[in-house]
Amino acid sequence: MIFKRKLYSEMLQWKQDNEGASALLIKGARRVGKSTLAKEFAKNEYGSFIAIDFAKCPKEVRGLFDDISDLDYIFMRLQMLYKVTLKPRESVIIFDEVQKCPNARQAIKYLIEDGRYDYIETGSLLSIKQNVKGIIIPSEEDELTLNPLDYEEFKWAIGDDVSVPMLHQFFEKQRGMGDEANRSLMRDFRLYMLVGGMPQAVKAYIESKNMSKVDQAKRRIIRLYENDFMKIDPSGMASKLFMAIPSELTRNASRYTVNAPTDGDGRHDRLTEIIFDMQDSMVVNMAYHANDPNIGMSLHKDTSRYKMFMADTGLFITLAFWDKKFTENIIYEKLLSDKLSADLGYVYENIIAQMLVAKGHELFYYTWPSDTSNHLYEVDFIISNGTKIEPIEVKSSGYKTHRSLDLFCEKFSSRVNKRYLIYTKDLRKDGNMTYLPAYMTQFL
Repeated sequence: MIFKRKLYSEMLQWKQDNEGASALLIKGARRVGKSTLAKEFAKNEYGSFIAIDFAKCPKEVRGLFDDISDLDYIFMRLQMLYKVTLKPRESVIIFDEVQKCPNARQAIKYLIEDGRYDYIETGSLLSIKQNVKGIIIPSEEDELTLNPLDYEEFKWAIGDDVSVPMLHQFFEKQRGMGDEANRSLMRDFRLYMLVGGMPQAVKAYIESKNMSKVDQAKRRIIRLYENDFMKIDPSGMASKLFMAIPSELTRNASRYTVNAPTDGDGRHDRLTEIIFDMQDSMVVNMAYHANDPNIGMSLHKDTSRYKMFMADTGLFITLAFWDKKFTENIIYEKLLSDKLSADLGYVYENIIAQMLVAKGHELFYYTWPSDTSNHLYEVDFIISNGTKIEPIEVKSSGYKTHRSLDLFCEKFSSRVNKRYLIYTKDLRKDGNMTYLPAYMTQFL
């Protein structure tokens, strides 16, 4: 099952602009659809292609890149082995799971200089970074990131090409659609939250409409990620951090504290390294504390204060109910109907983080103490827009109180442009505040 992906147009732009002057590296979490997208692009946009999967190709194929002094021989052997005729400037060679063959990645420099064919690489950024010992990293690479299917891509997958463009018109006009329409739209949006954007889960939903099968697909992915994190860190710290994401967000604390080591024994530096590795895996989205909420927040972020979100909210929901053999349909039905008794604020916070990342935003939040009590105020997300910043508060239920957001805007009034309270009801304006239904986060 091939899903329409927005990254396809960026890949097409790369092909048209570069004309073989660089290779394209598609990075992303495992099982996010990189290989499928690369092959579909090659099939549609080139006269012929060879896809080398370095995770399972014959040893002879890997061995070809041990000595690249005779490119004519390499190309001849590849064509014979894969039974594909390559044509200069009309063909592309895909290096799938390129991290499994570092010599092939190193050869990119010389393959680009040769100029006969285009090259597309796919791989996990973490694995790519870890498999560079002893090789020269090619500078002739352009990078694109593939995330889980965003909300519009999910709607495309289930056969709806109309809803999101229409929603964008309402967003541009800053007009609501009415309570009844919003309830229907929120139900559709919660379906996306439940299924998520991992292609295998979306495929399971389309083929079966059975949420237990969707859940099984998601659990297979989570186990794969858990095993990957054990490889990153045999001590188990990375795996514990990953598996504890839902419980940490439920605590509503201002920072992630799972087994946080103390300074001075070397473990703090190791934890920092693990966090960066997890971020590179693209399985998680990191939000850092903005010590100075202003444009250029990344210059002043506090890397010791962070929140960790799942890159895919469908996986997040399955992980939240990990203690059961499978997430029973009754739980999914209650979530879909917005009737689960548990506070779902953390689920909405995760989906908003996912949607902001899909739009290219880095994630920052801000906390500060009250002058009169031990209370800690917090703004969930801050994004920059031009020379101003835009604070965001996320609510899953009661929305009439938003003191943290109000105080933040008073505290940094000269820096704030628009302010948003993202919630489950219809779009409306109230003075300087925009109350935005969660499904419209994609337009920020």
